Amino acid sequence: MGRPDPEEGQLPAPVKPPDGGWGWIVLLGCFVITGFSYAFPKAVSVYFKELMKDFHVGYSDTAWISSIMLAMLYGTGPVCSIMVNQFGCRPVMLIGGLLASAGMILASFTTNIIELYLTAGVLTGLGMALNFQPSLIMLGTYFDKRRPLANGLAAAGSPVFLSSLSPLGQVLLEKFGWRGGFLIMGGLLLNCCTCGAVMRPLDMGMKRKMGKAQDKYEAKEMLPIGGKSEEGISTTDGTKKGKKAKKKPKKGKKLLDFSIFSNRGFIIYTISKFILVLGLFVPPILLVNYAKDTGVPDTEAAFLLSIIGFIDIFARPACGMVAGLKWVRPHVAYLFSFSMLFNGLTDICSARASNYTGLVIFCVFFGISYGMVGALQFEVLMAIVGSQKFSSAIGLVLLIEAFAVLIGPPSAGRLVDALKNYEVIFYLAGSEVVLSALFLGVASYCCLNRGKKEPPPENNPPAGGGSDSCLSSAVPWCCVHIQWHTDSAESPKNRAGDNQGV
Repeated sequence: MGRPDPEEGQLPAPVKPPDGGWGWIVLLGCFVITGFSYAFPKAVSVYFKELMKDFHVGYSDTAWISSIMLAMLYGTGPVCSIMVNQFGCRPVMLIGGLLASAGMILASFTTNIIELYLTAGVLTGLGMALNFQPSLIMLGTYFDKRRPLANGLAAAGSPVFLSSLSPLGQVLLEKFGWRGGFLIMGGLLLNCCTCGAVMRPLDMGMKRKMGKAQDKYEAKEMLPIGGKSEEGISTTDGTKKGKKAKKKPKKGKKLLDFSIFSNRGFIIYTISKFILVLGLFVPPILLVNYAKDTGVPDTEAAFLLSIIGFIDIFARPACGMVAGLKWVRPHVAYLFSFSMLFNGLTDICSARASNYTGLVIFCVFFGISYGMVGALQFEVLMAIVGSQKFSSAIGLVLLIEAFAVLIGPPSAGRLVDALKNYEVIFYLAGSEVVLSALFLGVASYCCLNRGKKEPPPENNPPAGGGSDSCLSSAVPWCCVHIQWHTDSAESPKNRAGDNQGV
């Protein structure tokens, strides 16, 4: 069998993930990118009071800076997917790092709040989005067996950077003012370019070079020594060029693969994540004000977020290690469902906490469950759609989550203003998270049962591969094997060829 040629309109054979080696450098880059993407919008809040004084605006006006950053991070998912599919991960990340840095540097020279929205909000948010999504794609490319652990370690960048950037921002504010702080923060974001530079793609380039060298070696061995040997080599090369000229023109690559919506597992995951995001971010946003209203001093109230971050740092890698166990990984969707259920019940049980001790206990359990959710969310998505379609899947999921981010926390804030009661908000947020967990678990279980009751015939499959496509929709959590059936169900010939490869 010859080597597959991507120029014939066929997808190149995927390179086996090394699960180590240069992958650890890629993991480190993803750790830094994840930390900046999730922690930076929150760390900027230390400058809000000075911005309010200089621009004579209210807190809600300055809070829009962080909201715009997060909206750009989530809402530009499809744009990132298109750019990655067109140009690759490394160029997109390099451009994103430059945009993120330029946004903060330009923000240090702004004279009104609107200019801050456009620079620190839109430009920096877009730059971080162009870094975040490709880094996850590269992580899934370099890791397979150790992917749960890699995802957990990369996700730990969020709490680590949050606990570092906030104090650093306060120091920069005291010594250089908010303009100097923004300028230095812009310089720090240039590290995203360094992280993008180490994202070396796993492609067929090395295999092509080895194959060409082997062809020349065989020509030298088969032909007489001397000028005829060189002539034979040049003839071989010329024949290959002639064949390439006769080949069909290269088919256009899909910029955004909407076929993933035919995957029932992807639909279930997307719906559950939308419901989850409605309530997931509400408790940490309202926690400090909730503690102050119960009589907790300001410094102790702010320390509650530090407790969540500290627990979160250890919870994410630990959960990644558990998810990578042989007997756990096939059921990682149920582990994700359990983590969401744990988080939702923690919110509900803490709604009536009336003293500082109760709030500390809530922060410990919330940090554990929140870290579990953060470590598993992208691992489950990779397991559903596979690495080939992950770039399109994550872009569409983030776009849908963007609507939930814009609906959930602002709605909770309005309810607090109207009801003057935080208990109702915690009950509501916890109920939304519990609902998402139950939906994911029950829907996955039903699909798995259908797949077991209707197994496909092993011999003489019908033309068109109908049984394979039915299985792919009924058993969405069977990772690579089920995804392979979905892709190869179009042609019995392709199915036979791929079975030889498997």
